Amino acid sequence: MTDPASLPNFPPPADEHPLRGRVLDALQDIGIQPDIDGDGDVSFTANDQNLFVRCHEGEMAIMRIFGQWQLPPSLEGQDQRLLEVCNELNLTLNCVKTGIGNGTLAVTCDQLTGPGVNLDMALQIGIQLVLSTVGYWHQRALGIDEQGNPVDPTGSGS
Repeated sequence: MTDPASLPNFPPPADEHPLRGRVLDALQDIGIQPDIDGDGDVSFTANDQNLFVRCHEGEMAIMRIFGQWQLPPSLEGQDQRLLEVCNELNLTLNCVKTGIGNGTLAVTCDQLTGPGVNLDMALQIGIQLVLSTVGYWHQRALGIDEQGNPVDPTGSGS
């Protein structure tokens, strides 16, 4: 007899969670192997990063693509400055939110997913928005430019 723990994690029937089923299919279409975690979120790896999609079903279905990253030890105790970086990015970027909690950076991208939405494209855009925002956040929080050079936080150039 086969060990039940070794069976693959089959997605739920399409009518049980229609958006989540579409997300699973769309991720597979773009070459990503998704799974469903214990919270019911779709989990997957993109660019060596663990990401998730939470699907809010309903008349206005919402797809939240998100990830969480442990803060580097060099940033411990700088909560005020790190929250200022989050605020700056939240006010600058569209469709993306950042936040800090318990030593973890969370980045989310929420998208409305009506019947006419190209889910493959929406997922790819959302994934890139989340991953790019993580990069921007770390650059600003660590005080480095795009080439990896230290940036003068005062802007005086000296």
